[in-house]
Amino acid sequence: MDNLKYNIYWHFKLKRSNSRAMKALKKVENYRGTINPKFRKLSDEYAKEVLGNKMYAPWLYVYSAFQNDFKEGWIPDNYYNKEVVPKLNGYYGEIADRNFMIPFLFSEVETLDIAYFINGKFCTPKSKVLTHKNVKDHLFKKNDKIVYKLENSKRGKGVFVLDKNNFDPSVYLLNGNSNGVFQKFIQQHPFFSEFTDNSVATIRITTASDEKGNITAKAAYIRFGRNKDTHIMSNTAVSVPLNIKTGELCAKGTMNWAEIDAHPDSKISFQQKVIPSFNACVDNAIQMHSVIPFMGCIGWDLTVDNLEQVQLIELNAINNGIKFSEATTGPCFKDLNWENLWKQK
Repeated sequence: MDNLKYNIYWHFKLKRSNSRAMKALKKVENYRGTINPKFRKLSDEYAKEVLGNKMYAPWLYVYSAFQNDFKEGWIPDNYYNKEVVPKLNGYYGEIADRNFMIPFLFSEVETLDIAYFINGKFCTPKSKVLTHKNVKDHLFKKNDKIVYKLENSKRGKGVFVLDKNNFDPSVYLLNGNSNGVFQKFIQQHPFFSEFTDNSVATIRITTASDEKGNITAKAAYIRFGRNKDTHIMSNTAVSVPLNIKTGELCAKGTMNWAEIDAHPDSKISFQQKVIPSFNACVDNAIQMHSVIPFMGCIGWDLTVDNLEQVQLIELNAINNGIKFSEATTGPCFKDLNWENLWKQK
């Protein structure tokens, strides 16, 4: 992509992201009050002088409104996507995002993956090609219910819960663009089912690799689905920040940036709740990231099953947004010098 096309592309990307930021700001101001003009001014100055472009200011408004403060070191979501991800993850992030890579990258992890559909072929995690006649038996040999996720599925779209009765291999064979992964359906820990039992709660742990390759966990939050959803949908999910050291839920979460203190369906409060096996979740995320320390930042979607085992659902090295963590518990990445990445050619 030449410089002109690149600049036009990012101009519209930044503009679209800022439109989302201003919508989020309005929702936050509904319960936090109008952002202090002082914080808005500091956001403008910080975006221009430290981050190199005033277009990064709107997400700083959101963070400031949420915390009623301005803090140096915050990373705007659109700055993260434009400067951090391409420079610290790059094309390797796109490769790592592919589900088929998980068994190869993390050979010691017991994956949820049962099979993949890629480029018109069904194959196992051990690279054995399955015929369309025997794929059904393979998928449901030990599973009554499975999940199929389209490659690069975003915001909960492209996720399907299947059973033996509604699985038809010809649907995939006729659509060459439906590359994706078949995974075991997780029986989640009772802790999560207390909030809602119709979908699997997802713990997002964000890890980062510093300039020396040291891996640390920087942020964490949990997403619960709604009773009507079979899986997490971004537009309806309930997000609750977590204490990265203890796994305790914050007293308040959000739903589309609107603040809540309990799950809207079950009415279960977030107060004094601690994620089971949270330390194991963090340890697993750090251990897996250490296999690919050349990746700057990764979002790990994990959960804990009914046997208290940590399960990796997927990793995100391209679309692992940080805005929720920055707004609620940030700045989370202050010691990594990301604010200087825009200066690199």
